Amino acid sequence: MTAPTTTSPPPPPPESATTASATAPALSPLTGRLAVLSLTMGIFSIVTTEILPIGLLTPIGDTFGTSDGTSGLMMMLPGLLAAVAAPTVTVTTGRVDRRRMLCLLMAVLALADFLAACAPGYWMMMVSRVLVGFVIGAFWSIGSGLAVRLVPEAQVGRATAVIFSAVPLGSVLGVPAGTLLGQLMGWRAAFAAMGVLTLIVLAALLRTLPPLPPQHVTRLTVLRDLLGTARVRAGLAVTFLVVTAHFGTYTYVTPFLAEVTHAGPTLITVFLLAYGAAGVVGNFLAGAYAARGLRTAFATAATLLAAATLLLPLLGAGKAAALVLLLLWGLAYGAVPVCSQTWFAHAAPQTPEAASVLFTSSFQATMSLGALAGGTVVDTASVSVLMVLGGVVAVCAVAVVVATPPRARRGCR
Repeated sequence: MTAPTTTSPPPPPPESATTASATAPALSPLTGRLAVLSLTMGIFSIVTTEILPIGLLTPIGDTFGTSDGTSGLMMMLPGLLAAVAAPTVTVTTGRVDRRRMLCLLMAVLALADFLAACAPGYWMMMVSRVLVGFVIGAFWSIGSGLAVRLVPEAQVGRATAVIFSAVPLGSVLGVPAGTLLGQLMGWRAAFAAMGVLTLIVLAALLRTLPPLPPQHVTRLTVLRDLLGTARVRAGLAVTFLVVTAHFGTYTYVTPFLAEVTHAGPTLITVFLLAYGAAGVVGNFLAGAYAARGLRTAFATAATLLAAATLLLPLLGAGKAAALVLLLLWGLAYGAVPVCSQTWFAHAAPQTPEAASVLFTSSFQATMSLGALAGGTVVDTASVSVLMVLGGVVAVCAVAVVVATPPRARRGCR
């Protein structure tokens, strides 16, 4: 990469994005890798904080006297706000140095973790989750496409896969570790530990990231134009269905394992760890295969997710069967973020940040709706009924992928 030359941004062209200042300073290979690692750890902190309540749903509910369904709002609210924050923050801060934005967002995430750790009531937990939602939407939209500015072109694909590995690693390491710490020292200790980790990540970002002046300023007109394309609409439909199926059910997997499988806290932690490990495998498998067979990869992931959730109420009473199905589930869902992001990237190759905004908004909004719908079903019916309904929705996602018109499939085969 060449040394930067600071210039004023030219007048915006008729299309969506404008070129601003020049690229970041040239980085040594080691510095570039450390920057990618710091960015990965930032996303790991975000993902872990976002889904940590899944492993601590029952003890948090017991502390504040809320039902599992009401406690599930801790999963719903951040996703909903992230969906709004992704386009809003990306557009309004389009000319702000991206390094400065990422570091500010890490500081806000640390504050959210510490607020949760000392929350005197459920209302403070929800304030914390509001801040988490703001960080999720902004950090993902800005940070997920930065690999191209941190490493040589030949290493961009690998660096991007490393960054996205933070999603399943949040499940394989973050949630089980937080759940275990919550069992040993109380759920507040888990959030306090995340606050400390986030401050460490903030220091790493400050140390390793170079100045990152914006190269493309995403405008609302670009997002509007993308929503008018068939490929983007198909991606939105598939993402909505498969993410609803997953988060509508996985948010309440801990109550299912406790009530149906009769697993104790330690065994639940082991099950979540195994699920997360399978998710890491699914992430890298999808990363290797999606570029050559995206539709097949996406349909396969949705099919496996449907099979796991439909079979859990039938076979999940047995611990061995429950473990096998959770491994299958983890393998399937680990592929979903990569497939969804790749779909949107193929649909909008000329506007990568706008594609990232659509991915983040659709993904996070659907997470929140899935958790909300799941909580309603759990409170009015049962967690087993919820699993079946989630499986049916996943089957619908498979049908949409298969039925996508050929013109909308272009670039998504």
